[in-house]
Amino acid sequence: MLFKRINTINKKIPRRFLSTSQSQKNKDLNKYSKQITQDKSQGASQAMLYATGMKLNDFSKSQICVFSNWFDSNPCNMHLKKLQDKVKNSINRNQEMIGLRVNSIGVSDGISMGTQGMKYSLPSREIIADSYESTMIGHSYDASITIPGCDKNIPGALIGMIRVNRPSFMIYGGTIQPGNHKGCDVDIVTAFQSYGRFLKNEISDNERVELLSKCCHPDGGACGGMYTANTMALACEVLGVTLPNSSSNLANSVEKERECNQASGTMMNLLENNILPKSILSRESFLNAIKAIVSVGGSTNAVIHLLAIARTAEIHLTLDDFESISRKTPIIGNFKPSGEFLMNDLYKIGGSSSLINYLINKNIINGECYTITGKTLGENVEGSYLKYNHNVVSSVENPIKESGNIRILYGNLAEDGCVAKISGKEGNYFKGPAKVFDSENDMITALKQNVIEEGDVICIRYQGPKGGPGMPEMLKPTSALVGYGLEGKVALITDGRFSGGSCGFIIGHITPEAYSGGLIGIIENGDIISIDIQKNLINLNVKSTQIKNRIKHRNLKQEKLTGYLDKYRKLVDTATNGCIC
Repeated sequence: MLFKRINTINKKIPRRFLSTSQSQKNKDLNKYSKQITQDKSQGASQAMLYATGMKLNDFSKSQICVFSNWFDSNPCNMHLKKLQDKVKNSINRNQEMIGLRVNSIGVSDGISMGTQGMKYSLPSREIIADSYESTMIGHSYDASITIPGCDKNIPGALIGMIRVNRPSFMIYGGTIQPGNHKGCDVDIVTAFQSYGRFLKNEISDNERVELLSKCCHPDGGACGGMYTANTMALACEVLGVTLPNSSSNLANSVEKERECNQASGTMMNLLENNILPKSILSRESFLNAIKAIVSVGGSTNAVIHLLAIARTAEIHLTLDDFESISRKTPIIGNFKPSGEFLMNDLYKIGGSSSLINYLINKNIINGECYTITGKTLGENVEGSYLKYNHNVVSSVENPIKESGNIRILYGNLAEDGCVAKISGKEGNYFKGPAKVFDSENDMITALKQNVIEEGDVICIRYQGPKGGPGMPEMLKPTSALVGYGLEGKVALITDGRFSGGSCGFIIGHITPEAYSGGLIGIIENGDIISIDIQKNLINLNVKSTQIKNRIKHRNLKQEKLTGYLDKYRKLVDTATNGCIC
């Protein structure tokens, strides 16, 4: 049983996990909270805590922040309070700890996609990290358990955990089960693609509405394919900050409940051995995470998030690491959006631990990196084996694709790099005339009017971290193109980013972005753009004299902003640097 293993791992804790002044278990479990609970000059602090229901004997306990992204209006997050309550109860059963619940925000990509609200999605990552840091230090919590749901929740929570660097681990809220429509599994991307099918008259409006009512399972959980939430959850498991199988356990499964019930034992192990996020994370663990997500055809958003997380942890990681790993790592996971299956299907054949064990045994990832359990990644997953279903997970010897889906391109359109998501079905080369739009809704209008044709290179600009601002995702346009039958028949380039649910011949994260003077801002309709995946090139094929003339006479689009997005624009770094603030 995993619980028993957690209670016996302390013998194997490597010496580097222990602070330099100790050679045995840490007894100072309330190192931070005692500043407010034991100091007689902090009487007002203690009075406030009495009012919350704490008793005198609670003041000597370690205070554990149970940090959740629960809110009602999103299936990815609506069940997190239930998990949070289970975690708190588990902590409170231990006489040396007390669990205290805290909630942060979240922005649903699925709900905000295609609206002004989408501009707040990526920036919400920074709010989550800031709120975690603020509450942990502001309230002198000794440790934490984070319970994220939707995709920006995960990197936001982890960035916060690294900044504060106190004993902490993550319990992923879990993936949703598929919906069912006319005997077929459906999910959120099916809903997005339904609009293109409707425009093409493949389904009636009544059929569309009926389909939408079935796409998301009412029990909740994060979107079911290898989209950003599940991609980042898998990355976090490989990084070692969650328990085994956390990324594949369904939101409302017995296994997810067991994770929550094990919170007390896991947390006591972290506290007693002073295991901190920065003691676990290493360059090798980040390279492992990249290899794992590439092997399943994961989301390109992981590029931005892992770069930001690594920078926070002061670990060297660059775009070129993604390129070199993707070139050498085969895709073996047949998961949506480019494949057929959902995380629910991985759960059925042994879960993420079995996949990780397979990748270790095939020498794709290094099993020697340490994790929150005090064991190595390899020890965590030892004995976990895939119940082979070659439709869901292929063998390394017979992969779906010999190399990964992430490609890093450079050229005059992307001097600082951009990210291509290429499944292999679309080919490796595209050249065609540009159709230029300054918003995704303008592009949707053009699609309705049959302006977009096979062979076009669609350019949606002023969508970068500063220009968006907030680097909104382009799932609405990509899904409409798929539904309209243009997947792989057109290319789409943008200084914005793509949802994990996007597919097609798509290139995002173009840096420099249009707002900052990148050449994407001077493209005109009809300009020829060439994209060569094998040579890692993306170029605007216009004479240098014309380019210089356009640069000289261009007017950069300057939208006046107020509020949070104005602050974000002033602080945010480029996509190449993870859009970190």
